[in-house]
Amino acid sequence: MAIIDLLGTYCIILPLLFFVIAVSFRLLDNSALLFLQKDIMVSSSYVSKKTIRRHIASNPDKVFTGKLKRALIYRSLHKLFIILMISAIITGVSCIILG
Repeated sequence: MAIIDLLGTYCIILPLLFFVIAVSFRLLDNSALLFLQKDIMVSSSYVSKKTIRRHIASNPDKVFTGKLKRALIYRSLHKLFIILMISAIITGVSCIILG
């Protein structure tokens, strides 16, 4: 009985944990700020991956391109944890329904 209670707790807490981690990586992705610091105008705070990759390939500044690469990694990690959160929610709902 204790294992089922523990499993139910994990089904509720795990999606929340993944969400907090995903939000953290989204906040670390500061690609729009990087562009504005280089006087490159962007139309929104969410800069597309295509734009970031284009500037990585064309910009000779190694520090700037390194920061953009880090922003791409943070964006990929954000997407990964969002997917993990959704899968944990689906698993949690099925756990609650079947439990």
